[in-house]
Amino acid sequence: MVTNYSDSFKPPLIESILSEVPALIQESDMHISQVAITLMTCMAKVCPSSLSKIGGTILPEVLNLVHSPLLQGGALNSILEFFQVLVATKANNMGYSDLLKALRGPFYDSKLTDSMSVHKQSYYSVAKCIAALSTACPKEASGVVTNLIQEVKNPKSSESVRILSLLCLGEIGRFMNFEGQKELKGVIMEAFGSPNEEVKSAASFALGNICVGNLGEYLPFMLKEIGSQPKRQYLLLHSLKEMISALSAESLKPHVENIWSLLFKHCECAEEGTRNIVAECLGKLTLVSPSELLPRLKKQLSSGSPLSRSTVVTAVKFTIVDHPMPIDSLLKGCIGDFLKTLQDPDLNVRRVALVMFNSAAHNKPSLIRGLLTSLLPHLYKETQIRKDLVREVEMGPFKHTVDDGLDVRKAAFECMYTLLDSCLDCLDIFEFLNHVEEGLKDHYDIKMLTFIMLARLSKLCPAAVVQRLDRLVEPLKATCTTKVKAGSVKQEFEKQEELRRSAMRAVAALLSISEVEKSPAMADFANQIRSNAEMATIFESLQGDPLTGAVESMDTS
Repeated sequence: MVTNYSDSFKPPLIESILSEVPALIQESDMHISQVAITLMTCMAKVCPSSLSKIGGTILPEVLNLVHSPLLQGGALNSILEFFQVLVATKANNMGYSDLLKALRGPFYDSKLTDSMSVHKQSYYSVAKCIAALSTACPKEASGVVTNLIQEVKNPKSSESVRILSLLCLGEIGRFMNFEGQKELKGVIMEAFGSPNEEVKSAASFALGNICVGNLGEYLPFMLKEIGSQPKRQYLLLHSLKEMISALSAESLKPHVENIWSLLFKHCECAEEGTRNIVAECLGKLTLVSPSELLPRLKKQLSSGSPLSRSTVVTAVKFTIVDHPMPIDSLLKGCIGDFLKTLQDPDLNVRRVALVMFNSAAHNKPSLIRGLLTSLLPHLYKETQIRKDLVREVEMGPFKHTVDDGLDVRKAAFECMYTLLDSCLDCLDIFEFLNHVEEGLKDHYDIKMLTFIMLARLSKLCPAAVVQRLDRLVEPLKATCTTKVKAGSVKQEFEKQEELRRSAMRAVAALLSISEVEKSPAMADFANQIRSNAEMATIFESLQGDPLTGAVESMDTS
């Protein structure tokens, strides 16, 4: 209405609208906040003078929202546009520098930042707002950029000011070319050496985004640094990931070869965190030119070391996204080759293959549905405890058992859970239940997963579960009745309590199946719960628990 009939909005009417708005801009309802701010933006565009008095009413609420840890997405975008229109139309007596001061103020207040009342998310939101204002006022922005560089350089700057300044440089650098700022590279590289992890992370973010605005100068610099700075490699690769994520396919295409060859030099890095970043970069680059790059990844499977193979498989995971992409038809044709790594002799390669399988089952089940007959035996094989992977480690006078196969089993059970939601019709449910039954007797982490699976199965295929109840009840009963040894540490008691509650949720879900009374073992266990005060209390506390789902209340009369 404001956009189409602005002439009909007389001052008294506008004032009555404006008086209603402050109460609507609250973090408790981000959607209402978003549409209220969008209305303010429309008013600023068609009748700027109407917003001359919002400095003491609406603006403080918008600024509060900017500093909220909950701000993201549409609400944040509405604020960015509002600020841009506000300075472009001069609708309010607060100009670029006033808004900048208001946005940055809390980060200069040592009392606030020392008590950590400024949330990490608000650093990123404020940086985006400052960048939005700077793109709307490019003439004033160059002076602010110089000031931000000085804030990072200044040894007297607090950590919060340094972090915010680096994030602002990154956000502004994405849209502005910092060609004239000769000392910027040195300042960022110096920040990489900071003892504060947040400063290092902000410097990494800044370099990647500044590179987006000036590829010609900063990309060769960044690639050279990755090759020559082994100690800073992780942060520099993070910068590269930021750049690849922000650039369009067209902008990236001329540089793919240089980046690709550099990444492959680091895909055998011993540090898993670094390999994961390399894999993410390779996956995102593959999306730029799939017909050319996907076959290269596939070729690397046969020639690479175990570390290289794990990087390649993880890279494929990053090409599988939850919306249609040009790569999908190519992936469908060759994902089977990548999933052959489920049979890899290396334990870690099998683990990342299971994670990639899980990602495909979750994001694009159509890629793997036709292959399940051949894949499931290998998946189920990884759910089994392997004694050759269990070892004892001496820690002083104590012996501690280490299970090197646990992470692989966890990945396998997580994959099974995903298949329940996306490919249930392709599963032999009795074969599936065999492995769930084994999981109920496994390690704490595996038990927690299989309890959730059992609750899910009781809703999806109750008839099959009822036929197996006698076998499923025993491990549940064992968990619910196990006592922790006296003198155990507090964490052991807490873990056992959480296990019991999770097992009880599974029991409650099983008892909600209509045919459940056919199982004598289940009836006995229900009586045991009823007659044991401790177990009955836990069971009753779970009634109406959202995690339990719609569970009928057990008769305790």
